[in-house]
Amino acid sequence: MQQRMEKLNQIIENVERVVIGKEQEIKLSLVALLAGGHVLLEDVPGVGKTMFVRAMAKTIGGSFKRIQFTPDLLPSDVTGVSIYNQKLQEFQFREGPVMANVVLADEINRTSPKTQSALLEALAEGNVTIDGRTMKLEQPFFVMATQNPVEYAGTFPLPEAQLDRFLIKIEMGYPTLEQEFELLTRVEQSHPIDQIEAVVQPEEVVELQRMVRAVFVDQHVKTYLLHIIHATRTSRDIELGASPRAAIALMRVAQAYAFVSGRDYVKPDDIKEVAPSVLPHRIRLGNDSLMSDADPVQVLDDILTHIHVPVVRKGLA
Repeated sequence: MQQRMEKLNQIIENVERVVIGKEQEIKLSLVALLAGGHVLLEDVPGVGKTMFVRAMAKTIGGSFKRIQFTPDLLPSDVTGVSIYNQKLQEFQFREGPVMANVVLADEINRTSPKTQSALLEALAEGNVTIDGRTMKLEQPFFVMATQNPVEYAGTFPLPEAQLDRFLIKIEMGYPTLEQEFELLTRVEQSHPIDQIEAVVQPEEVVELQRMVRAVFVDQHVKTYLLHIIHATRTSRDIELGASPRAAIALMRVAQAYAFVSGRDYVKPDDIKEVAPSVLPHRIRLGNDSLMSDADPVQVLDDILTHIHVPVVRKGLA
Protein backbone atom coordinates (compact mmCIF):
# COMPACT_ATOMS: atom_id res chain seq x y z
CA MET A 1 0.00 0.00 0.00
CA GLN A 2 2.76 2.45 0.97
CA GLN A 3 4.72 1.74 -2.23
CA ARG A 4 1.58 2.25 -4.29
CA MET A 5 0.81 5.59 -2.63
CA GLU A 6 4.38 6.76 -3.15
CA LYS A 7 4.04 6.03 -6.87
CA LEU A 8 0.72 7.89 -7.14
CA ASN A 9 2.11 10.87 -5.21
CA GLN A 10 5.13 10.92 -7.53
CA ILE A 11 2.81 11.22 -10.52
CA ILE A 12 0.93 14.17 -8.97
CA GLU A 13 4.12 15.90 -7.83
CA ASN A 14 5.77 15.46 -11.22
CA VAL A 15 2.86 17.13 -13.03
CA GLU A 16 2.78 19.88 -10.38
CA ARG A 17 6.29 20.86 -11.44
CA VAL A 18 4.67 22.13 -14.66
CA VAL A 19 1.08 22.92 -13.60
CA ILE A 20 1.21 25.06 -10.48
CA GLY A 21 -1.54 25.19 -7.87
CA LYS A 22 -3.84 22.63 -9.51
CA GLU A 23 -3.41 19.60 -7.24
CA GLN A 24 -7.12 18.71 -7.26
CA GLU A 25 -7.35 18.99 -11.06
CA ILE A 26 -4.25 16.80 -11.43
CA LYS A 27 -5.66 14.28 -8.97
CA LEU A 28 -8.95 14.13 -10.89
CA SER A 29 -7.11 13.55 -14.16
CA LEU A 30 -5.14 10.73 -12.56
CA VAL A 31 -8.42 9.34 -11.22
CA ALA A 32 -9.90 9.37 -14.75
CA LEU A 33 -6.85 7.58 -16.12
CA LEU A 34 -6.98 4.87 -13.44
CA ALA A 35 -10.73 4.47 -13.94
CA GLY A 36 -10.10 3.81 -17.63
CA GLY A 37 -11.84 6.97 -18.81
CA HIS A 38 -11.05 10.25 -20.56
CA VAL A 39 -10.98 13.94 -19.62
CA LEU A 40 -12.50 17.06 -21.14
CA LEU A 41 -10.62 20.22 -20.16
CA GLU A 42 -12.72 23.33 -20.68
CA ASP A 43 -11.44 26.82 -20.00
CA VAL A 44 -10.34 30.08 -21.56
CA PRO A 45 -7.13 30.20 -23.64
CA GLY A 46 -3.79 30.53 -21.91
CA VAL A 47 -4.49 28.85 -18.56
CA GLY A 48 -2.27 25.84 -19.27
CA LYS A 49 -4.64 23.18 -20.66
CA THR A 50 -2.27 21.94 -23.35
CA MET A 51 0.76 22.05 -21.07
CA PHE A 52 -1.21 20.09 -18.46
CA VAL A 53 -1.84 17.29 -20.96
CA ARG A 54 1.79 17.24 -22.12
CA ALA A 55 2.95 16.99 -18.51
CA MET A 56 0.56 14.07 -17.85
CA ALA A 57 1.81 12.31 -20.99
CA LYS A 58 5.48 12.68 -20.09
CA THR A 59 4.81 11.57 -16.52
CA ILE A 60 3.09 8.28 -17.34
CA GLY A 61 5.41 7.37 -20.21
CA GLY A 62 4.31 5.52 -23.33
CA SER A 63 3.52 7.08 -26.69
CA PHE A 64 1.99 10.55 -27.01
CA LYS A 65 0.23 12.13 -29.99
CA ARG A 66 -1.44 15.49 -30.45
CA ILE A 67 -4.41 16.15 -32.75
CA GLN A 68 -4.97 19.82 -33.55
CA PHE A 69 -8.64 19.90 -34.49
CA THR A 70 -9.58 22.25 -37.33
CA PRO A 71 -12.73 22.60 -39.49
CA ASP A 72 -11.06 20.82 -42.44
CA LEU A 73 -9.84 17.79 -40.45
CA LEU A 74 -11.10 14.46 -41.80
CA PRO A 75 -11.96 11.30 -39.81
CA SER A 76 -9.07 9.48 -41.52
CA ASP A 77 -6.72 12.19 -40.19
CA VAL A 78 -7.66 10.97 -36.72
CA THR A 79 -7.96 7.19 -37.05
CA GLY A 80 -5.59 6.47 -39.95
CA VAL A 81 -5.89 5.50 -43.59
CA SER A 82 -4.94 2.71 -45.98
CA ILE A 83 -2.63 3.92 -48.78
CA TYR A 84 -1.81 1.95 -51.93
CA ASN A 85 1.90 1.17 -52.27
CA GLN A 86 2.68 0.93 -55.98
CA LYS A 87 6.02 -0.81 -55.44
CA LEU A 88 4.50 -3.57 -53.31
CA GLN A 89 1.18 -3.42 -55.18
CA GLU A 90 -0.80 -3.60 -51.95
CA PHE A 91 -2.56 -1.34 -49.50
CA GLN A 92 -0.62 -0.38 -46.38
CA PHE A 93 -2.22 1.03 -43.27
CA ARG A 94 -0.84 4.27 -41.91
CA GLU A 95 -1.75 4.78 -38.27
CA GLY A 96 -3.56 7.92 -37.20
CA PRO A 97 -2.60 9.95 -34.12
CA VAL A 98 -5.41 8.34 -32.09
CA MET A 99 -3.24 5.21 -31.86
CA ALA A 100 -1.16 6.26 -28.88
CA ASN A 101 -1.19 5.74 -25.12
CA VAL A 102 -1.95 9.41 -24.43
CA VAL A 103 -3.78 11.58 -26.97
CA LEU A 104 -4.22 15.34 -26.76
CA ALA A 105 -7.37 16.31 -28.69
CA ASP A 106 -6.70 20.04 -28.84
CA GLU A 107 -9.69 22.35 -29.40
CA ILE A 108 -11.97 19.40 -30.13
CA ASN A 109 -14.98 21.66 -30.74
CA ARG A 110 -13.31 23.29 -33.75
CA THR A 111 -13.83 20.31 -36.04
CA SER A 112 -16.96 19.01 -37.75
CA PRO A 113 -19.37 16.55 -36.07
CA LYS A 114 -18.30 13.89 -38.58
CA THR A 115 -14.69 14.08 -37.42
CA GLN A 116 -15.72 14.36 -33.77
CA SER A 117 -17.66 11.13 -34.17
CA ALA A 118 -14.50 9.39 -35.39
CA LEU A 119 -13.38 9.53 -31.78
CA LEU A 120 -16.59 7.98 -30.39
CA GLU A 121 -15.63 4.34 -30.90
CA ALA A 122 -12.12 4.93 -29.57
CA LEU A 123 -13.39 6.74 -26.47
CA ALA A 124 -16.14 4.26 -25.68
CA GLU A 125 -14.61 0.92 -26.66
CA GLY A 126 -10.87 1.40 -27.12
CA ASN A 127 -11.16 0.32 -30.78
CA VAL A 128 -11.03 1.93 -34.20
CA THR A 129 -12.71 0.48 -37.30
CA ILE A 130 -11.07 1.28 -40.62
CA ASP A 131 -12.04 -0.23 -43.97
CA GLY A 132 -14.23 -2.75 -42.16
CA ARG A 133 -11.37 -3.92 -39.94
CA THR A 134 -11.54 -3.36 -36.18
CA MET A 135 -8.26 -2.73 -34.40
CA LYS A 136 -7.73 -2.71 -30.65
CA LEU A 137 -5.94 0.34 -29.30
CA GLU A 138 -2.88 -0.16 -27.15
CA GLN A 139 -3.50 0.09 -23.41
CA PRO A 140 -3.52 2.31 -21.49
CA PHE A 141 -5.46 4.55 -23.87
CA PHE A 142 -6.12 7.98 -22.41
CA VAL A 143 -7.59 11.00 -24.21
CA MET A 144 -7.48 14.50 -22.78
CA ALA A 145 -9.47 16.92 -24.93
CA THR A 146 -9.52 20.71 -24.62
CA GLN A 147 -12.09 23.26 -25.66
CA ASN A 148 -12.63 26.99 -25.26
CA PRO A 149 -16.04 27.84 -23.75
CA VAL A 150 -16.07 31.55 -24.60
CA GLU A 151 -15.29 31.63 -28.33
CA TYR A 152 -18.09 30.23 -30.50
CA ALA A 153 -17.15 31.49 -33.99
CA GLY A 154 -16.14 28.55 -36.17
CA THR A 155 -16.90 25.92 -33.52
CA PHE A 156 -19.16 22.87 -33.43
CA PRO A 157 -20.58 22.22 -29.93
CA LEU A 158 -20.07 18.67 -28.73
CA PRO A 159 -23.34 16.69 -28.82
CA GLU A 160 -24.57 14.89 -25.70
CA ALA A 161 -23.39 11.51 -27.03
CA GLN A 162 -19.85 12.82 -27.37
CA LEU A 163 -19.85 14.58 -23.99
CA ASP A 164 -21.06 11.38 -22.35
CA ARG A 165 -17.90 9.57 -23.49
CA PHE A 166 -15.75 11.82 -21.31
CA LEU A 167 -15.56 10.39 -17.81
CA ILE A 168 -14.95 13.75 -16.18
CA LYS A 169 -14.93 17.41 -17.13
CA ILE A 170 -12.46 19.80 -15.53
CA GLU A 171 -12.14 23.58 -15.53
CA MET A 172 -8.64 24.90 -14.86
CA GLY A 173 -9.36 28.44 -13.64
CA TYR A 174 -6.90 31.29 -13.21
CA PRO A 175 -3.96 30.94 -10.79
CA THR A 176 -3.64 33.11 -7.70
CA LEU A 177 -1.15 35.98 -7.62
CA GLU A 178 1.34 33.85 -5.66
CA GLN A 179 0.95 30.89 -8.02
CA GLU A 180 1.43 33.07 -11.09
CA PHE A 181 4.55 34.63 -9.54
CA GLU A 182 5.93 31.11 -9.00
CA LEU A 183 5.06 30.29 -12.62
CA LEU A 184 7.03 33.28 -13.92
CA THR A 185 10.00 32.27 -11.78
CA ARG A 186 9.99 28.69 -13.05
CA VAL A 187 9.82 29.61 -16.75
CA GLU A 188 12.26 32.52 -16.55
CA GLN A 189 15.16 30.59 -18.11
CA SER A 190 13.62 27.34 -19.31
CA HIS A 191 10.26 25.58 -19.20
CA PRO A 192 9.88 22.81 -16.58
CA ILE A 193 8.12 20.60 -19.18
CA ASP A 194 11.59 20.03 -20.69
CA GLN A 195 12.98 18.63 -17.44
CA ILE A 196 10.33 16.19 -16.26
CA GLU A 197 10.59 12.48 -17.04
CA ALA A 198 8.30 9.49 -16.71
CA VAL A 199 7.78 8.17 -13.18
CA VAL A 200 5.58 5.24 -14.21
CA GLN A 201 5.44 2.97 -17.26
CA PRO A 202 2.33 2.01 -19.31
CA GLU A 203 2.28 -1.56 -17.99
CA GLU A 204 2.28 -0.22 -14.43
CA VAL A 205 -0.70 2.02 -15.28
CA VAL A 206 -2.60 -1.01 -16.63
CA GLU A 207 -1.90 -2.87 -13.37
CA LEU A 208 -3.10 0.11 -11.32
CA GLN A 209 -6.30 0.22 -13.43
CA ARG A 210 -6.88 -3.45 -12.62
CA MET A 211 -6.44 -2.75 -8.90
CA VAL A 212 -8.97 0.10 -9.03
CA ARG A 213 -11.69 -2.32 -10.19
CA ALA A 214 -11.13 -4.29 -6.97
CA VAL A 215 -11.97 -1.30 -4.71
CA PHE A 216 -15.01 -2.30 -2.65
CA VAL A 217 -18.32 -0.44 -2.99
CA ASP A 218 -20.78 -1.13 -0.18
CA GLN A 219 -24.46 -1.62 -1.08
CA HIS A 220 -25.41 1.46 0.97
CA VAL A 221 -22.93 3.54 -1.06
CA LYS A 222 -24.38 2.19 -4.31
CA THR A 223 -27.88 3.10 -3.11
CA TYR A 224 -26.71 6.63 -2.23
CA LEU A 225 -25.16 6.93 -5.69
CA LEU A 226 -28.38 5.83 -7.38
CA HIS A 227 -30.45 8.27 -5.32
CA ILE A 228 -28.33 11.06 -6.81
CA ILE A 229 -28.73 9.71 -10.33
CA HIS A 230 -32.50 9.33 -10.02
CA ALA A 231 -32.82 12.81 -8.47
CA THR A 232 -31.37 14.27 -11.70
CA ARG A 233 -34.16 12.52 -13.63
CA THR A 234 -36.99 13.80 -11.43
CA SER A 235 -35.73 17.34 -10.81
CA ARG A 236 -37.99 19.95 -12.40
CA ASP A 237 -34.87 21.99 -13.23
CA ILE A 238 -33.41 19.24 -15.42
CA GLU A 239 -34.75 18.31 -18.84
CA LEU A 240 -32.34 15.42 -19.50
CA GLY A 241 -31.17 13.47 -16.44
CA ALA A 242 -28.14 11.27 -15.92
CA SER A 243 -28.17 7.92 -17.76
CA PRO A 244 -27.25 4.44 -16.47
CA ARG A 245 -23.87 4.99 -18.13
CA ALA A 246 -23.47 8.05 -15.91
CA ALA A 247 -24.17 5.89 -12.84
CA ILE A 248 -21.44 3.46 -13.88
CA ALA A 249 -19.07 6.36 -14.55
CA LEU A 250 -19.75 7.84 -11.11
CA MET A 251 -19.01 4.51 -9.42
CA ARG A 252 -15.80 3.98 -11.42
CA VAL A 253 -14.54 7.47 -10.63
CA ALA A 254 -15.39 7.03 -6.93
CA GLN A 255 -13.44 3.74 -6.89
CA ALA A 256 -10.41 5.42 -8.45
CA TYR A 257 -10.73 8.43 -6.12
CA ALA A 258 -10.75 6.14 -3.09
CA PHE A 259 -7.76 4.27 -4.52
CA VAL A 260 -5.74 7.45 -5.05
CA SER A 261 -6.73 8.51 -1.51
CA GLY A 262 -5.15 5.34 -0.12
CA ARG A 263 -8.27 3.28 0.58
CA ASP A 264 -9.58 -0.04 -0.75
CA TYR A 265 -13.23 0.93 -0.20
CA VAL A 266 -15.48 3.78 -1.32
CA LYS A 267 -16.99 6.23 1.17
CA PRO A 268 -20.16 8.25 0.50
CA ASP A 269 -17.97 11.34 0.67
CA ASP A 270 -16.05 10.05 -2.37
CA ILE A 271 -19.30 10.03 -4.34
CA LYS A 272 -20.11 13.55 -3.18
CA GLU A 273 -16.60 14.77 -3.97
CA VAL A 274 -16.41 13.52 -7.56
CA ALA A 275 -20.05 13.98 -8.64
CA PRO A 276 -19.53 17.67 -9.69
CA SER A 277 -16.86 16.50 -12.16
CA VAL A 278 -18.78 13.48 -13.47
CA LEU A 279 -22.44 14.52 -13.80
CA PRO A 280 -22.94 18.19 -14.86
CA HIS A 281 -21.82 17.67 -18.47
CA ARG A 282 -24.17 14.68 -18.71
CA ILE A 283 -27.37 16.53 -17.79
CA ARG A 284 -29.30 19.22 -19.64
CA LEU A 285 -31.27 21.92 -17.88
CA GLY A 286 -34.82 22.91 -18.82
CA ASN A 287 -35.58 26.25 -20.45
CA ASP A 288 -36.86 27.82 -17.21
CA SER A 289 -33.60 27.03 -15.43
CA LEU A 290 -31.54 28.37 -18.31
CA MET A 291 -33.53 31.61 -18.30
CA SER A 292 -32.85 32.03 -14.58
CA ASP A 293 -29.09 31.74 -15.24
CA ALA A 294 -28.81 28.48 -13.31
CA ASP A 295 -26.07 26.07 -14.34
CA PRO A 296 -25.82 22.26 -13.99
CA VAL A 297 -23.22 22.48 -11.22
CA GLN A 298 -25.52 24.62 -9.05
CA VAL A 299 -28.49 22.32 -9.67
CA LEU A 300 -26.41 19.25 -8.84
CA ASP A 301 -25.09 20.92 -5.69
CA ASP A 302 -28.69 21.51 -4.57
CA ILE A 303 -29.48 17.83 -5.20
CA LEU A 304 -26.45 16.69 -3.20
CA THR A 305 -27.46 18.97 -0.32
CA HIS A 306 -30.91 17.40 -0.01
CA ILE A 307 -30.00 13.70 -0.31
CA HIS A 308 -29.29 11.86 2.92
CA VAL A 309 -25.69 10.66 3.19
CA PRO A 310 -25.49 7.14 4.69
CA VAL A 311 -23.03 6.24 7.42
CA VAL A 312 -20.90 3.30 6.35
CA ARG A 313 -18.58 1.78 8.88
CA LYS A 314 -15.08 0.94 7.68
CA GLY A 315 -15.47 -2.60 8.95
CA LEU A 316 -18.23 -3.21 6.39
CA ALA A 317 -16.16 -1.98 3.49
